[in-house]
Amino acid sequence: MMARISDRKKFDQEIAPIVPLAVADGLAAVSYVRKHAAEFGVSSDRVGIIGFSAGGTVSTSVGLQYSAENRPAFVGSIYTYMGAVKAGDVPKDAPPLFVTAATNDGLAPDSVSLYSKWITAGKPAEIHIYSKGGHGFGMRKQNLPSDQWIERFGEWLGVQGLLKPLS
Repeated sequence: MMARISDRKKFDQEIAPIVPLAVADGLAAVSYVRKHAAEFGVSSDRVGIIGFSAGGTVSTSVGLQYSAENRPAFVGSIYTYMGAVKAGDVPKDAPPLFVTAATNDGLAPDSVSLYSKWITAGKPAEIHIYSKGGHGFGMRKQNLPSDQWIERFGEWLGVQGLLKPLS
């Protein structure tokens, strides 16, 4: 994917028709899981969304375009591509946002912009930018600090009160 986005304007134009469909799927997924939360053994008010790269486009857009029925409890935006995200204000009741990326990923500025947008709106957000890791580090072990991002995410979920045992 990274080679394809070297011309970001062209890439945005290519994927623009697809993004609303993907976001609709993300919104439907949050709604579905919330509706069936008891069956899954989770609390409906703890259902969030996390996405990586293009999935980050979806998770971030869900965090910007939800309704009461499909508002996520949190948004995880992992090395997200923001060029195709429909611009808009951060909602007044925006969920907490967790952002991570690597400096040596050409999309790192997108993550920084997203974080800035959230905190400028006065909404809870946390960002971790690692010096190395590249695009798509995910859960891959590279013996770099970015290997530990999932621990930071877990700690952040705890701070948000989303890991408390269900009563």
